[in-house]
Amino acid sequence: MLQVYNTMTRQMEPFKTIEPDVVKMYVCGPTVYNYIHIGNARSAVAFDTIRRYLEFCGYRVDYISNFTDIGDKLARTSASENISVAAVAAKYIAYFDEDTAALNIKPATFHPRATDNISDIIRFIEDLIAKGYAYESDGDVYFRARRFKDYGELSHQSLDRLEVGASERTADEETARKEDPIDFALWKGQKADEVAWDSPWGAGSPGWHIECSVMSGKYLGETIDIHGGGEDLAFPHHENEIAQSEAHTGKKFVNYWLHNGFVTIGNDDEKMSKSLGNFITAHEALQKFDHQALRFFMSATHYRRPIRYTEAAIEEAQNEVQRFKIARANLLYRRKDSKAGSDAKITALVADYRKKFIAAMDDDFNVQNGLAVVHEFVGEMNQYAVAETVHLDSLIDLVQQLEAFLLIFGVDLTVTESLDSDVADLIVQRDAARANKDYATSDAIRDELAQRGVVLEDTPQGTRWRLK
Repeated sequence: MLQVYNTMTRQMEPFKTIEPDVVKMYVCGPTVYNYIHIGNARSAVAFDTIRRYLEFCGYRVDYISNFTDIGDKLARTSASENISVAAVAAKYIAYFDEDTAALNIKPATFHPRATDNISDIIRFIEDLIAKGYAYESDGDVYFRARRFKDYGELSHQSLDRLEVGASERTADEETARKEDPIDFALWKGQKADEVAWDSPWGAGSPGWHIECSVMSGKYLGETIDIHGGGEDLAFPHHENEIAQSEAHTGKKFVNYWLHNGFVTIGNDDEKMSKSLGNFITAHEALQKFDHQALRFFMSATHYRRPIRYTEAAIEEAQNEVQRFKIARANLLYRRKDSKAGSDAKITALVADYRKKFIAAMDDDFNVQNGLAVVHEFVGEMNQYAVAETVHLDSLIDLVQQLEAFLLIFGVDLTVTESLDSDVADLIVQRDAARANKDYATSDAIRDELAQRGVVLEDTPQGTRWRLK
């Protein structure tokens, strides 16, 4: 049975969904003012991997991830690029879609935008005011954090500690508008030249935290199974989501809180972030590295652990992906001399490895243990590929199971590699030279192809090729 680590309780818990065979899952999406960097992409990859495993296990996953398309960061990009805030959002949402598609991240069931939900946000805030959880102050609206009895439970912080932290973070003029330093903004009054909407409290825009509560409830319901995001969002963002959501509905907001670790960079393993200026965008990395290798690099580490970004690590990921491709290709190559039917031993072996893989992944999506099983499975595939007799159905079973395992990690082995026509002609010429025992010509063509990144393998079934 699947066990997950719940940040709220800080312990492993059996995973049980609200609705049988359906997972309601919300993951905080990006603020769309720039390209996503590798740290942002890691979060998207981590929860896509979790989603894919849940689907592998037979669940339907209703997956919602928002776009924050308003706020100070978009306003600054708008000014620097001399385009409207709406154009900034459209531009970087398009790049997000492009980059996540290249990383084989499945689109969310729905990607709601904050700007499309302003009326719902206003009604949500009005309800919190009516219930005494929120108050208006000089055009802003704040949530009374102390009024919510469990405030601080997710981040395991005391109210006194939170008060000190809030005083350090908040500007004096904003603190003066609050009843309590730990209160947080639900609505912000308009400042000069900002995009704003009319509200009962004057022109303004939503606070950051409120949009996720509204959109999660609107598209998934008042209580959801999983809420995910980076570990830096546990406080204050997710803490505030809990307070305002449960104050609004009177019901538990989330059953399982999952948080992914950071991507670090440099010898001191500093967190990668735009604020520190040490980031590499996913767009840049995708121009430099093989897309599947980059995806595998990010999905092959347990989601709660940090990942250290190095080119060497991505190159090793590429080597692993290549080993998987070669194992698949070697087996498929045996189709030409395979026998009809299946081998009972292989049928049992495939079923056994599927059970081992599920047992590994059911331990809080332990991808590293899951991949250890996959590597053992590939070893069995390699042995079968050189067996004197292979059966077609068993061969296909092995290949399809490997494909299913690796698709959880975003690696699609069915994506075929193609050759330029002149390279294909050279392979034909080499085969003819070997048949005529013209080994000098054969070796010369092999060397030329190697320089062009094509590796040839001479097997009892004929010549095979693969790209380096």
